[in-house]
This record gives sequence, structure tokens and C-alpha cells, in this order.
Amino acid sequence: MKLTIRYCLAFFLIASSAASLAALPVFDSSGKQLPTLAPMLKEVNPAVVNISTYTTQQVNNPLLNDPFFRRFFNVPDQQQQQPQRQQRRQQSAGSGVIIDKDQGIVVTNHHVIGKADEVHVALVDGRSFKAEVLGSDPELDVAVLKINADDLAEVKLSNSDLLNVGDFVVAIGNPFGLGQTVTTGIVSALGRTGLGIEGYENFIQTDASINPGNSGGALVNLRGELVGINTAILSPAGGNVGIGFAIPINMVKGSIDQLVEHGEVKRGQIGVSIQDITPELRKHFNLENGQQGVFITGVSEGSPADKAGLKDGDVLIAIDGEKTTSAGHLRSQIGMRAIGDKVDITVIREDREKTLKVKVGESQNLSKLNKRLHQLLEGSRFEDNPDGGVLVAGLAPNSPAAYSGLRVGDVIIGANRQHISNVKALEAALKKSDDSILLHVSRKGRAFYLVLR
Repeated sequence: MKLTIRYCLAFFLIASSAASLAALPVFDSSGKQLPTLAPMLKEVNPAVVNISTYTTQQVNNPLLNDPFFRRFFNVPDQQQQQPQRQQRRQQSAGSGVIIDKDQGIVVTNHHVIGKADEVHVALVDGRSFKAEVLGSDPELDVAVLKINADDLAEVKLSNSDLLNVGDFVVAIGNPFGLGQTVTTGIVSALGRTGLGIEGYENFIQTDASINPGNSGGALVNLRGELVGINTAILSPAGGNVGIGFAIPINMVKGSIDQLVEHGEVKRGQIGVSIQDITPELRKHFNLENGQQGVFITGVSEGSPADKAGLKDGDVLIAIDGEKTTSAGHLRSQIGMRAIGDKVDITVIREDREKTLKVKVGESQNLSKLNKRLHQLLEGSRFEDNPDGGVLVAGLAPNSPAAYSGLRVGDVIIGANRQHISNVKALEAALKKSDDSILLHVSRKGRAFYLVLR
């Protein structure tokens, strides 16, 4: 009886949902109807691809660097003067999604292809193609590839803003290099931020099984529409424990358009310093219990925010009517807007709500600034941290900063034995060093020193 009730309930949930077109019934050997995702997957699976990357690395040969080994094999003195290195070719695997079959456009994660010399895309029909990397957005962890192929399939893009916790989703990818694999689950949570995975975070959390190799794969709804790009898992052992994260496709769209057209992404800013609301601040500013938003702690002179009339002490609660829940959420809301867009920003000022229209401006090119700060930090992007110190907000791929040991989300609290409170203080401290830097870094509550040479 219990099994029958479960069966009927499961069938009802799938077959009578708004996505029932994807879950058309099939018949078993007895002629009974059974729910299935097979018709939807027949349409979607051909558009989810396996990605293989090849990287050539220079590695030290410890034997050739050993003086006794060199003497025994009569290695010439000229070779003794330099460390002996060998080339090693490494291969790794991930997933991707075809979103434009006519142009051969494939979306994947930046970390899947970031350091690759070659990228190959394999289809479910057995065909394989060398891919061109059109561009990459490491801060969002998105990359766009192009393949020259005929008879491709594509996945339609959904509106991820319409997702709700509890919606059924399907993850498709290439876990552990096994080949295309399908797992199912629900949306466990929305708007996950503060994980320190990417520079811009607003993740969909799902219990659909995601494992290493699923990165860059598709998260689709029961209509077969792309709602997210699978990108990370939270796991103490490296395998799935039911907590996976996908980048909402609405965030990905903006990067795709810029990468296809320009090969890079330029993000906007409005020129404010912000801080999350704490219980103490909520009480001090007489905010209602449970009030969400972020405090504006500073407004840059001449910035879009300054011109629009935003002020220190304003509590920013919404962008274009969408609630702002945290500082990380606000960074994503603004960072995904095109430069020149006008947004309605709602704030609480003196116990009253006020809406101001702000034009999104272009972010300062901090890569060039940080090259002037110090050559060892070229390719990094820093921001003043609301709680003190300097936040590592971005690291350009294949740059000196990317190999420095810093990670996005780190907070620099000291440099060259001086306390650091903001980017200006960091700049002053770095002027006292040429060939090395001593950084005092805080990472997820743990402080340590890092020496860059």
C-alpha cells in the first residue's frame, strides 16, 4: 500500500507539473504508464558535450640537478648552470553546453579550460572537434568556446529568476571522465553567496549529484531548458554529498554576449563601499527585526552613486525591485549590469524608503593599477574590505597574481610588516619593496603570512 501511494504521488508530481511535456509517460511490459524524463533527455543530451584539455608544463628533473648524477653521466658544465627541466603533457576533462548550434557556441567553466594549450569538444555521437576559446570570465567562472561543426543540437536558455526552491532539476555532465551522465534532484536553495568560490557569487544550490568532471555541464529544468552551469561542490572527501552549486544562466548571459563580441568582460560599478547588516547595526539604526540589505559606508566623489544622491548611512535594500540580501549579492547585481545601464536603487534613509536612478559606470582598470603597485601583483583586482583590510576580488588567469598563492576572497590585513586598512595603505606599503613582498593574509578566519618573490 505504501509503495503504491509513493508511486502514485511521484507520478502525480512529475506528470502533472508545469513541466509535464518533458516527462511524457511510457508503457511497461504490462501496458502500464510510467513517468520518464527520456523524451526530454533525447533532445537535450546531444547538446551537452565532454571537454578535454591538454596542458604542457615545465617540470624540474631532480636527477639532472643532482651533482653526483651529472658527474656520473658526464652532463656538460653548460647544462649544470641552469636547472634541468622536462616537458610533461597533462590531460583533464570537464563538460560544456552548446547554446547556439548555428554558430557552434559552447559554454563551460573558466576553470575547465583556463590553463589549457588545446581544448577539444566531444559530442555524444562520437564526433570530436578542436575548439577555439573566444573568451573567458574568471571572476564568474565562465568561458565561451566555438567549434566548426554541422548538425549540432542546442539547449534553450531559461529565465533563472523564475526558479523556486523545490523545483525539479536535472544535472548533465561528464563526472570523473566516465562519459555523459544524468542525475536528478531539486533546487535546494537560491542566492548562495560568501562561499569564496568566485568573484561574483549568486549560486543555485542543488542536490542533483554533481561530481568532479561535471564542471561546465548543464543544469536544466524538466522542460529541458538551461537554468544554470554546474560549477562546484561542497564536499569534505571530493565526492558528492548532496550540496552542489550552479551559476544561474541569467548571470551567464551577460558574460556570453560580451565574450562573443569582445573576447572579454567589462563590469560596471556605482562607486560605493558597503557592509552587511549585523544585529548590532540593525539595533543602532532602528531597523525592523529581519530587515535585509546592506549599509552604504562610503560614496566615492564623482562616482555614479554620488551623482545620483546616494549617501553614507543609506541602507540599500533593492536593485530594480529585486531584494538585496548581502554585500556579495549586491556585487553580483551590479557586476552583471552593462556599463551605461540605468538601475533603480531603493534605500532606507531616515526611516523612509527612497528610490534613486543610478547609471552604472565602468570599473577602474585595476590590473594596470596593480601592475604599478607591484609587478608581483599584476593581474589582481583589489577592493577596500568593509571590515578592514583589502579584499582580493579577482585574479586574471595566467598572470603573476594568479600564481602568487592568493585566492579570490582573501583579505590582506598587512604588507611588509605594516597594518593595511585599505587599497591606498597597501599601495604605500608596497613602495618599500622591489623584488619581494611580505603579505599578512586572512582566509576563512585563518591568518597566515605569504612571501612573493
